[in-house]
Amino acid sequence: MKFFVDTANTDDIAELAATGLIDGVTTNPSLIAKAGRPFTDVIKEICDLVEGPVSAEVVATDYDGMISEGRKLATIAENVAVKLPLTWDGLKACKTLTGEGTMVNVTLCFSANQALLAAKAGATFISPFIGRLDDINLDGMELISDIRQIYDNYLFDTEILAASIRTANHVKDSALAGADVATMPPNVIKTLATHPLTDKGLAAFLADAEKAGIKV
Repeated sequence: MKFFVDTANTDDIAELAATGLIDGVTTNPSLIAKAGRPFTDVIKEICDLVEGPVSAEVVATDYDGMISEGRKLATIAENVAVKLPLTWDGLKACKTLTGEGTMVNVTLCFSANQALLAAKAGATFISPFIGRLDDINLDGMELISDIRQIYDNYLFDTEILAASIRTANHVKDSALAGADVATMPPNVIKTLATHPLTDKGLAAFLADAEKAGIKV
């Protein structure tokens, strides 16, 4: 499974990229606004920090606007993935941009039918929002499993990018359900390495080593 970090904070991205565990970045206009810097400058810096895809979202809602913004975003760096909403115009724009060789992340997916349309439109990534489904008492993981089966049935190349991830369990369950990618905030990525028994075991080991006078 690939790990993308969902942030526009370049300090966090640089820290995580240095571990070699991060395969890409997802952003949105709200995250970039928090940086307090020009949109394209932030995207360019992020693209320089990671080799993998960097999702940069359009703000237009009509086909012509999405195409215009998407083409501009694609010129920032080769690893930009234009992020489009799962609307009719978004699907049309996806078909056009992927036909031009641009990576496209179709976002705000909440049903298997939507994911099927995105794959037929040539999407590079489909982003089902599992946390938001959980918020309305629907099973986000069931959606991941349904999309996985449909994509496998018809050999679609579109990668399932589990989004709106909020907990370490979301990551595990997405991996079990067959998601290709999980995108999550920096703090969630860091929690994946923690376990109380690991901390307890390490503390006991260090205590024993100190008693034995072991030094390296």
